[in-house]
Amino acid sequence: GCDSSLNLTSQKATDAVDGIFRSLRDIARVRMHMKQFNSIYNPGSNTHQASASYKPLLKQVVEEICDPDRPDPADIEHISSGLTDLLKTGFSMFMKVNRPHPGDHPLLIIFMVGGVSVSEVKMVKDLVATRKPGTQVIVLSSVLLTPHSAVELLFAPDRLQPDAHI
Repeated sequence: GCDSSLNLTSQKATDAVDGIFRSLRDIARVRMHMKQFNSIYNPGSNTHQASASYKPLLKQVVEEICDPDRPDPADIEHISSGLTDLLKTGFSMFMKVNRPHPGDHPLLIIFMVGGVSVSEVKMVKDLVATRKPGTQVIVLSSVLLTPHSAVELLFAPDRLQPDAHI
């Protein structure tokens, strides 16, 4: 709501910051129902406050997909696509049948709604190369984010239809 720094008032700045924090709280509220991917921040322990860490959601998801121990992912659901998968899913109601794991396929396609940065694409490529060599990864997104465009999207008046000139 401010096209020039000359028009910037304390109230406009406060409203903008409040809007950003409101969006962040909304994102946190949406992720609260997740069992595995509900936080990107690990506060560490009471005795080791310095061990606090940040782990991006995309990194958590890719690590889960490429996990060699292959536990059943709690927040990633496999969608049956063929007759074999459909039968496995159907029989799993009656018998102990392992559902297909997302990392079983030699092709991993990730689509990021809202944008992805070049560094995130590189992180995904490096993680897949080290944890699951031989797997081809394709990262798609609605937009390729730059540092400037990411900040513009935070301040976009309508985040569902932003006019950030990306």
